[in-house]
Amino acid sequence: MDAVTRLDCRATRTSSTPDLVVIGAGSAGFSAAIRASELGATVALIGDGTIGGTCVNVGCVPSKTLIRAAEALHRAHSAGRFAGISGGCRLDDWATLIAQKDRLVADLRGAKYQALLPDYEAIRYIPGRARFAAAGIEAAGTMFPADRVVIATGALAAVPTIPGMDEVPYLTSTAALALDALPASLLIIGGGVIGCELGQMFARFGVGVTIVCRTRLLPGSEPEISDALAGYLRDEGITIRDDAQYRAIRRSETGIALDLTIEDRTETIDAARVLVATGRCANTDTMGFEAAGIALDRNGSILTDDYLATRRPGTYAAGDVTGRDQYVYMAAYGAKLAAENALNGNVRRYDARAMPEVVFTDPQMASVGMTEAEAKRQGYEVRTVRLDLALLPRALAARDTRGLIKLVAQAGNLRLLGAHILAPEGADSIQTAALAIRHNLTVTDLADTLFPYLTTVEGLKLASLGFQKDVAKLSCCAG
Repeated sequence: MDAVTRLDCRATRTSSTPDLVVIGAGSAGFSAAIRASELGATVALIGDGTIGGTCVNVGCVPSKTLIRAAEALHRAHSAGRFAGISGGCRLDDWATLIAQKDRLVADLRGAKYQALLPDYEAIRYIPGRARFAAAGIEAAGTMFPADRVVIATGALAAVPTIPGMDEVPYLTSTAALALDALPASLLIIGGGVIGCELGQMFARFGVGVTIVCRTRLLPGSEPEISDALAGYLRDEGITIRDDAQYRAIRRSETGIALDLTIEDRTETIDAARVLVATGRCANTDTMGFEAAGIALDRNGSILTDDYLATRRPGTYAAGDVTGRDQYVYMAAYGAKLAAENALNGNVRRYDARAMPEVVFTDPQMASVGMTEAEAKRQGYEVRTVRLDLALLPRALAARDTRGLIKLVAQAGNLRLLGAHILAPEGADSIQTAALAIRHNLTVTDLADTLFPYLTTVEGLKLASLGFQKDVAKLSCCAG
């Protein structure tokens, strides 16, 4: 890791002038501000809206606690897969469940954001919307210097350009997670992470769910994983209409109606409510970024280089506002680097080579590194192995063999290039593969490593052994 020195320029500033201005008070903004304070800098942290940003307030935290609640319902109903056991439970009070979720959000927002500020005397929090002006950055009636800046203003739900969309009362993920009552049916437009997670969640709460998408579910994932997940969701009663072209959406007697075309056939999907889950767009409007020389791409995201520097000298950007790697841990990581580079020059490069990704469906999808197609596009000759969970002792013991593991290795030296897991406990297994990719290990290294028996992560060892032998012919724990 590149060395980072403590800030040595504070003597050139007055006591009331911050060394760094951070725009945005979510996870990225707090990460940048805290790192800057650790380097000895004073910080003006400007936040617009609810402190804490997307993840804790309307994203990761509320969605995952409700997904777990829905999973508890499902597991009770599926207990019959074990002989001699029957089970069942029901959702008694949606409003009470939502209130519990809201308390968790408030507690975490207080503990991890609001309560932290008094502990950092070098950070001054300014509530309000920031805007670049000729004299600097204006916020809350005060002008701040704009020579060292980190922009971390996040992103908002993107709304698809379907004729009639402006005339129907659509839900975003934020609104869906705060519904007062469950709808009888829900149409989800978009088969990415949000569409898959919330689609399965609402279906398990008893909502009739239809997911429509232009290509396939999780289009960036391995096709084998996308196809398998689609099958499991269909098994739970979810309707999936992929490879669809959207024609128009409108109000109907029952709620909304979406006209679409699939394989030259026109059909209409009716539902009580519609949820748009077609990605996110950067929060860059009305802040004067372009006028200040901060270039945006065609989607409105801030363009940055490998150091997270924008085209405006001294100004950096991190997190969802850049349009890349939209995960809260990557936002925090990038913001930390951006703060260091803004204060000390470009000393650290942004590196997402070993970034783990998780989709909290059931089974969970977890991935790190390149897919087979990505590796080939980058010029690698590859070898792959697919391990179905029917060969994993953990899955057999749990009587749940849904899923697979696919490893992508460089032909010849067998260096691990990518690992892709679809398994009920896949999220907690991917970090082993992330470390392997980060340290350039081979699948032979993984095959020679000791893994605990009857765990999901043992599947990485079995899949690695698959490059050398037929794992179906091995005894338990045999290597």
